[in-house]
Amino acid sequence: MRFDYDLCVVGGCGHVGLPLSIMFATNGKKVCIFDINDQSLQLVSAGTMPFKEQDAEPLLQQALQEGNLTLSNSPESISRSEAVVLIIGTPVDEFLNPRLRDMKRAIDMYSPYFVAGQLLVLRSTVFPGTTEFVVKSLSRAGIEIDVAFCPERIAEGHAIKELRELPQIVSSFTASGLQRAGTLFRSLTEDIVELRPAEAELAKLFTNAWRYLKFSVANQFYMIANDQGLDYYAIHHALTYKYPRAQDLPTAGFAAGPCLLKDTMQLAAHYGNSFYLGQAAMLVNEGLPGYIVRSIQKTTNLAALTVGILGMAFKAESDDTRSSLSYKLRKILEMECSEVLCTDPYVRDPGFVSAEELVRRSDLLIVGAPHHSYRDLDTAGKPVVDIWNLYAHGGLV
Repeated sequence: MRFDYDLCVVGGCGHVGLPLSIMFATNGKKVCIFDINDQSLQLVSAGTMPFKEQDAEPLLQQALQEGNLTLSNSPESISRSEAVVLIIGTPVDEFLNPRLRDMKRAIDMYSPYFVAGQLLVLRSTVFPGTTEFVVKSLSRAGIEIDVAFCPERIAEGHAIKELRELPQIVSSFTASGLQRAGTLFRSLTEDIVELRPAEAELAKLFTNAWRYLKFSVANQFYMIANDQGLDYYAIHHALTYKYPRAQDLPTAGFAAGPCLLKDTMQLAAHYGNSFYLGQAAMLVNEGLPGYIVRSIQKTTNLAALTVGILGMAFKAESDDTRSSLSYKLRKILEMECSEVLCTDPYVRDPGFVSAEELVRRSDLLIVGAPHHSYRDLDTAGKPVVDIWNLYAHGGLV
């Protein structure tokens, strides 16, 4: 059968799908983005990135001009594509348990559009066993296609660079699925690592859980040092300076975003809620906003103060607020302070104020996301709570 497109990326206007689509198109593939978000489709079709992604917009415009990138809001584009990349992950619910119905709903919804002989690639993080579930679901429906799980391991905001440079894990239950997935991703990188699907699913969860654990260690170390009136960053420098065995010790700060906590809790659920290290890491990282407020209250009466939060994205130089702990910090402060002000150079929110107005109106400043622009911000001598060490004092007072 002759297909119109080399691949269709389902959910292709999001943080995972769009950079991937751009890179495949830039490397000569005929790519169709299928997405149900009409606003994002309009932006992308006009050559505008709907979110911040380094070096992506010129490549997006190039792919559109060359005719390698097409956009659609119709699932019929799935049937016209040799390979289908499904950007549907496994979120966690309010009880931190994996919510599997999203994947089931997606397979039920789109399976009528699959065509015999296609390759289906699951790209987002999935709960262990999901790849096998998808294979069995399609088989029961009489759909014979190759299914692969090829996890995304990109640092958000750096996809264009890392899709070229990082090894790509590929997995499938069939030799043909493994070969086809490897061939597809070799258009981006020659460095391919083959695993069984269950191994690949755990590899993705292990990756994010390991990062989350490391951040929790740094945050716990920060709390220990701070509670004794000591400078964590002086200690950190001493540990890491020309000492290779401590180079991977992070600095302190909010460990947030759409993946790290979620994937650590998925791993815990998969292991019978016996992943004690991951659960302890969650308590440390999610408890950091409360720790900051409690530490301030030891020396400062917040009740009559206006507090300003510098940065509401989940990390520096990002416009993504998903699971940002700056919002958790704001909720806690709203119970304790006279007023809480927020600002962020990348996040659009009509309730935010400019950084300059925030400094002028606030009695106390807290760095929520250490955007580079804040380094040159005139804080007018106001006290700054800076666990990130953005201003080279890393203190809570």
